[in-house]
Amino acid sequence: MGKFVIKQTATGTKFDLKAGNGEVIATSEVYASEAACKNGIESVRKCCEGGVEDQTVECYETLKHPKFEVYLDKKGEYRFRLKARNGEIIATGEGYKSKASCLNGIESIKKNAPEAAVVEE
Repeated sequence: MGKFVIKQTATGTKFDLKAGNGEVIATSEVYASEAACKNGIESVRKCCEGGVEDQTVECYETLKHPKFEVYLDKKGEYRFRLKARNGEIIATGEGYKSKASCLNGIESIKKNAPEAAVVEE
C-alpha cells in the first residue's frame, strides 16, 4: 500500500506519494505550512479520480477539472500533473521514456492515494 511522506524543506513543507515498493509516483509543490501540505494531500485524495487529458496527441479533448494532464517536457519525456477542481496543480510526476509508463504512474496514484497513510520524515 502507498503512503504520503511529508518532508520539511528549507522553504516549507512538501509531500511525496510513494507506491508500496517505495518508488515516488507523485510530488507536491512546497507549501508554506504543514497544515497547507496536509490540505494538499486531501485534495489529491479527492481529485485522483479525474480523467486523463492526453496533450501529446493532436486535437486532444479538453477535460474539466479535476484531471490528469499528460504532456511532453523539453527533454521529450512524458510527464503528468494532477490539477484540482480550481485548476491548481496539486501533484506532478517524474519524466517517463514511454507514454505507457506515464499512464501506469497515473493508475498507481488512483490506486494508492485514496487509502495511503500519511507519515512524516
